[in-house]
Amino acid sequence: MVRGDTATSAVRSEELEQYRGELVGYCYRMLGSIHEAEDAVQETMLRAWRALARFEDRSGLRPWLYRIATNVCIDLLKGRSRRALPMDVAPVATGELRRGEPWPEATWIQPAPDALILPPGDDPAERTVSGESVKLAFIAALQHLAPRQRAVLILRDVLRWRAAEVAALLETSPDAVNSTLRRARAALAAVDRDTAASEPVPGDREVLTAYLDAFARHDVDALVALLRDDATLDMPPFTLWMRGPDDILRWLLAVDAFGQERFTPVEANGSPAVAVYRPDAPGGRPRAFSIQVLDIVAGRIGAIHVFLDPSLFDLFGLPLDPPS
Repeated sequence: MVRGDTATSAVRSEELEQYRGELVGYCYRMLGSIHEAEDAVQETMLRAWRALARFEDRSGLRPWLYRIATNVCIDLLKGRSRRALPMDVAPVATGELRRGEPWPEATWIQPAPDALILPPGDDPAERTVSGESVKLAFIAALQHLAPRQRAVLILRDVLRWRAAEVAALLETSPDAVNSTLRRARAALAAVDRDTAASEPVPGDREVLTAYLDAFARHDVDALVALLRDDATLDMPPFTLWMRGPDDILRWLLAVDAFGQERFTPVEANGSPAVAVYRPDAPGGRPRAFSIQVLDIVAGRIGAIHVFLDPSLFDLFGLPLDPPS
């Protein structure tokens, strides 16, 4: 009897676990935090496990899990401020060395490894659509929507669910879903952020390589040549952000970024990214310092997002000391 119960439990666990990855991606878009997304999915699995013995429609397991996950996310979003990027909360600054005081972690959008939030597989079209829907600008823009609007827009426009399927999940009508979707699209369009999908080009990785090479060779001119005229640099948990190659360069020179930092390429938010190791003092041993995510537009860098949070390294499977 015990063996049979154990085998049944294993089968049920496998039924649930096959959806964990896509649920993390969904909850990340809803919440803007990979840590919260993983916690939300764990809570979803616990609730589903407790109710699974009473759930008979196995063909409806996926939408049932999404319903639970949506309710968990909406509960988490009640009564709290939206997560943001620095340009959402502060005016543009110059490249002078004034960071101010760090703001709490709950203020900020977090980066997320592609392996945790994008579907597995090699279909280029699917990867392109999924990758665009986890770009940091899009995740930040989503946070401007009310929770139910956010859920409807993600389910309809990102995951391509039909209106009737979303209506069943939210226990409403297809007309109400379509109305909510129209309002969500209008609200998203009103956000002053470029969230339009853009086809990634094969040169994106070459831009990352050139970016790392410029630092390795201390080549300031090469770095400036990679930046768009309207490029931005931001660095959570500080509200400081700047626009334009001149101020970005002034900042990088002020913090002595050239020559001290070691880089390990990673993949985050459907974008080229690097983990940066930097010594605490000149001549010191490099330690985990930041995760940098690059937005690349038409072969040039449009934004450098510098997340000064060494705790993120574990998510990317990286040690606090640089790999040899």
